Amino acid sequence: MLNILFTFGGNAWLLQKNHLKPEKFIFFSTVYQKLVHQKPYHLLLFLFSILVHPFTYFTYRKRNHSNTYNQAFALRSQYYIEHGLVAQWQKEFEQQEIAKATFFKEAVLESQIQSTAKQLAQRKLQQQVDQDLQKEGIQQLSYDQFFNQQLTNKRFVALTFLPAVLFYVVLILFANPFLQFIIERILQSFIVIVGVATLVFTILYLSPFDPARNLLGVEATPEQIVNFNRIHGLDQPYLSQLWNALSGLFTFDLGTSFAGKEDITHSIATKFPVTLEIAVLSLLMAIAIAIPVGIISAVRPNSYLDYTFMFIALIGLSIPSFWQGLIFILTFALKLQWFPATYNPHNWLSLIMPIVVLGTSITASIARMTRSSMLEVIHEDYIITAKAKGLNEFKVISKHAIRNAMIPIITVIGLLFGGMLGGASVTEKVFNISGIGSYIVDKQFIPDIPAILGGVVYIAITISIVNLFIDIMYAFFDPRIRSKMKKS
Repeated sequence: MLNILFTFGGNAWLLQKNHLKPEKFIFFSTVYQKLVHQKPYHLLLFLFSILVHPFTYFTYRKRNHSNTYNQAFALRSQYYIEHGLVAQWQKEFEQQEIAKATFFKEAVLESQIQSTAKQLAQRKLQQQVDQDLQKEGIQQLSYDQFFNQQLTNKRFVALTFLPAVLFYVVLILFANPFLQFIIERILQSFIVIVGVATLVFTILYLSPFDPARNLLGVEATPEQIVNFNRIHGLDQPYLSQLWNALSGLFTFDLGTSFAGKEDITHSIATKFPVTLEIAVLSLLMAIAIAIPVGIISAVRPNSYLDYTFMFIALIGLSIPSFWQGLIFILTFALKLQWFPATYNPHNWLSLIMPIVVLGTSITASIARMTRSSMLEVIHEDYIITAKAKGLNEFKVISKHAIRNAMIPIITVIGLLFGGMLGGASVTEKVFNISGIGSYIVDKQFIPDIPAILGGVVYIAITISIVNLFIDIMYAFFDPRIRSKMKKS
C-alpha cells in the first residue's frame, strides 16, 4: 500500500494506491524504451509480440492504472473550482473576447463569448492541473508505459518468452550497439537489393527488344511467338512476372535462360567466381601499391617522388582499359611471350595481365585519395603534438596519421570495388574471360531477362556485402564512430 500526500492551499489531499513490488530487472525495459521511439522498430516489436498484447491490454484495462491519476486530477480540479479560480479565469477570457470583438468591430453574441471563455478556462484548468500533478510525480500511465513496466517483471518475461520469442531475440540483439549497427546495415542492404532487382526488371520489361522475335528470327510465325511467351511466362502481367523473378532470386532458382536452355543459377555460379577472383586480386594489388605511394607522396609533398608518383597515377587514370589490354597482349603475350594472350583457368599466369589492367585505374584513384587524406591529417594539431613529444616520424605516421586518414580511403576502395565488378566486362572481353560481366553483356541484347537479372542482382549482393564490411571497418578504425554508436 502506497500513500501519496500532497498539500495545496492549506488543504491536505491523501491518495492511496495499491502497488505490488515484483522483482525487477531493467535489461529488456531499457532496450525496449530505446527502440520504441523509432516508428519502424515500434511496429516491428509490436508484430513480434502480437500474441502477448491481448493479455497485457486486458490486464491494463482491468487494473485501470490511470485511476490514481484520474482521482488526483478530479481532486485538484475540484479545488480550483471551489476556490473560484476557474470562474475568475472565465471572466478574464470573457473580457478578452469582448475586447477582441470591439477592436475588430465584430458583432458577437454574448452566449458565444461565454461559450468560448468557458472552453478556454477549461483548457487552462487542464494545463494547470497537469503541471501540478507532474510536479507531484503523478502521471497518467499509457499502455506503452504499462507494457514497458511489465518487462521489468521476471515472471512476466518468463510467461511470455515463448509466445514472443522473436520480440525478446530482437531486444537481446539490439542491446549491443555494434550488433544493432550490423543488423541495420543488413536490412538496408536487403532493401537495396530488392530495389535494384525491381528497377532492373522494370527496365527490361519496358525494353523495346522482343526476346521471342530476337531468338526465333524474323520468319517466326505469330503462333510460335505466342507459344514462346507462354513457355517463359512473358504473357503474364507485370506484377506476376516481377514476383516470379524476385522469388526466384531469393530461392536461388532462376530457371533456364531464353537462349540455350541453360540453367542460370549454374551459369552464374561458374562465371561469377572468375570475375570475383580477378576483382579481389586487382583490389589487393591496388591497395598494396597505392597506399604506400600515397603516404610517401603526402609525407614528401612537392618533391621529386611526389611529382613522379602523381604523374604516373594521372596516366593510370587516363588509359582506357581496353586499349591497355590490347597493348599488354601485343607486348607481353605476342612479342615477349611472357604471359598467355587469353585467360586459361588452368594457368595462373593468364590472370596477371587482366589483374594489372583492371587494377591500374583503381590503383591510381586510391593513391591520389591516400595522398589527399594524409595531407589533411598530418597538419592536424594532434600530429603536431605527437611530434612535439619526441616521437619519430615513422611512429607518428604509422600510429596516428594513417589510422585517422583511412576513413575516406576505405570509402573509395568500396566504391571502386563495386565499379570493378560492374565494369569488368570490357577487360573480360579483351582477354576472352568467361566471367559474369561478359555474360551479362552477351545476354542484354536478347534481352534474356532471367539471366541479366540474376547476374546484376548477385553483383549487387556482393557489393552490399562489401559495403557492410566497409561500414564495420569504419568503426574499427575510428573510435569516434564506436562512441556515437554507444551513445545512440
